[in-house]
Amino acid sequence: MTISRQRLLRRSTQGQENDAPDAREARRRAFAYALGPIGCENGFTHYLLANFPNGEMAGFSDSVVSSNWSATLVEAFNRSDFFRHCGVVEQLKKTIMPVVMDGISGWVDTRHKPLEPLERSLVEAQFGNTLAFTLHEPDGNIYILAFSGKRGKLSESELSSIYFSSMRAFDGIVTKIAKPEALREKLTAREIECLRWSAAGKSSDDIATILTLSSHTVISYLKSAMRKLEASNRMQAVARAYRYRLL
Repeated sequence: MTISRQRLLRRSTQGQENDAPDAREARRRAFAYALGPIGCENGFTHYLLANFPNGEMAGFSDSVVSSNWSATLVEAFNRSDFFRHCGVVEQLKKTIMPVVMDGISGWVDTRHKPLEPLERSLVEAQFGNTLAFTLHEPDGNIYILAFSGKRGKLSESELSSIYFSSMRAFDGIVTKIAKPEALREKLTAREIECLRWSAAGKSSDDIATILTLSSHTVISYLKSAMRKLEASNRMQAVARAYRYRLL
């Protein structure tokens, strides 16, 4: 069932009622409107955007940028103080790719600490499955975006669509604050075309078939685009292409 934007925004501030500065509240609301509906439209009932845990994190609620988690669930995480050690975080430390966790396993403390009453809160919230990935600001800040709910297995195309839609929405907000410097070297039309199909989840062979090119040529275009965008892999190249409004 689709959750209305009004209801989503109302839920996004539950458990986070401290008197935040106007700029922080405006940012939270902007992310609620931009990111929350993406999850809802794909069968997820919960979303969380939080700073990636580090040694300086005071508590879970302090790391939350925007979410529609209940006050009870946020408080349960605050009391348990193991967000930085949960399965989602541990998996995202090892990969730049999105991760999918079954049941509440993604939120279980990997050090096997007792889960009560947190486990009850997760079960009551119906965290059936979780899709999570990292998002990056131009200044280097790293965030975790997680969608959770009772929905079935995601197809590769659904996963790609959610990931890049979220990236585009996130980037649309952060670039209002910090705009990237101009590219030193412009991308060609073919390079942009190959990146666009890559963003849609297509492999080099798929793109070659679509554009009637050889796989070797497609790979060459993508490598050239990565070099110009100063990206270390295709996913990062696509993310930066979105930031430069090339896609």
